[in-house]
Amino acid sequence: MLKQNLQLKLGQKLAPQQIQLMKLIQLHTLEFEEELERELEENPALERTSEEEKEGENFEETAEFEDEGTETIDTDFDVNDYLFDDEPSYKTASSNYSVDDEEFDNESLLTEGQTLHDYLIEQIRLINIGENDLLIGEYLIGNLDTDGYLRREIKSIVDDLAFSQGIYTSIPEVENVLENYLQKFDPPGVGARSLQECLLLQIEKKITRDKSVTLAANILRNQFDALTNKHYSKIMQKYDVDEEDLKDALEEISKLSPKVGGNFDTQTITINQEIIPDFVIQIKELAKGKFEVIPQLNSKNAPTLRVSDEYKEILSTYSHDKTSSEHKQAALFIKQKLDAAKWYIDAINQRQNTLLQTITAIVKLQKEYFLTGDDKSLRPMILKDVADITGFDISTISRVVKSKYADTPNGIIYLKSLFSDSLTNDDGEEVSTKEIKMHLQEVIEKENKRKPHTDDALVGLLKEKGYNIARRTIAKYREQLSIPVARLRKEL
Repeated sequence: MLKQNLQLKLGQKLAPQQIQLMKLIQLHTLEFEEELERELEENPALERTSEEEKEGENFEETAEFEDEGTETIDTDFDVNDYLFDDEPSYKTASSNYSVDDEEFDNESLLTEGQTLHDYLIEQIRLINIGENDLLIGEYLIGNLDTDGYLRREIKSIVDDLAFSQGIYTSIPEVENVLENYLQKFDPPGVGARSLQECLLLQIEKKITRDKSVTLAANILRNQFDALTNKHYSKIMQKYDVDEEDLKDALEEISKLSPKVGGNFDTQTITINQEIIPDFVIQIKELAKGKFEVIPQLNSKNAPTLRVSDEYKEILSTYSHDKTSSEHKQAALFIKQKLDAAKWYIDAINQRQNTLLQTITAIVKLQKEYFLTGDDKSLRPMILKDVADITGFDISTISRVVKSKYADTPNGIIYLKSLFSDSLTNDDGEEVSTKEIKMHLQEVIEKENKRKPHTDDALVGLLKEKGYNIARRTIAKYREQLSIPVARLRKEL
């Protein structure tokens, strides 16, 4: 049975303008410049103001578009009936260019070279090898990772050869091709199944009567665990050598490469991208001993755009023709382009305002850091602190600082690096966790490498500096700084 009922719902829906603004805000300068050029190409009603016009006009005046065309339209149809509530038709796609176009645009930034795979295929096809072994060898080469290692089990490769290639073989046959052909190729160490095997393959190709090379080979072959754990006394006792002999052997090992495929271009395309700062931070001296930090937008982030006067005139002309359906369609198309142009200019203005307010708030919070350039001057700052000053949402602040850089008197900095949590020191002051990490790094750099500080010892040393931190926090900060444990920091 059909029934009618009334139901109230409360929901939120982002307007297309808001979505576009959020996308524009999170773009850094280079991406924003590309997006701007695409919009100028797609919308002929949008124009860039020339330098001569900039001198005589104010940006707001050129950006302001009064609906002159709509006031002069005197037709028997309503343009708004033909317009969607969402974006204009040419903007309904998430992007107006294909992946192929993007790759083509970036071709000039790519450099092509020989891959490790191609280099090994050349070598295996130049040696005297049976047809079956050649197919196995090529399949093994195809299974190497970009570092030159064979990470897969031999049994899995045997199964794959049988099911996918129709080649029925055995584990000993595959191991024979791997060890007697592939692992003999250049670069030395290729085809290794572990770091130990990779280093051994390299050292074995350079074994001479040199005592240090021989000792290095023996250590890698028989005392690899002791080496990785830096149990140097155990190694010296095992081979009855002194500290100088062990140093020479370790120096030979340090010359070996753990990633033999690193000198070759990988199959993955990488693009070199230049960093262009989105903000410029200047310091102005107001009086003796008093300075002001002035944040500015990069000029490329503040383009001067306007709506085309020519298109407004065309719209006015077409709108007076009430009889021609072609003119009606043309008037509708032009109206859409003019609305989109005004809409885009408003979005650019909002983007500039949002970026400028955000960087101003950051400068206010980190004024001491910008004046000194010392990382220890960084104040604890989280996204909410900036949001409270600007009145923007935390997500908006996150989009602003994403991938953004600032040109300061002390160099170009990544905006996200200015944000950190806080801890309270013994004096009751809140200090940035980055400041604590700086002190931790300094203590470790100055330590005696023969007897590195343990995490417990680091707790006591930082406590002397006024930072009461738990051992697990020290371990966390040490890992974030990519500093190994004391045992692995030990040196002779």
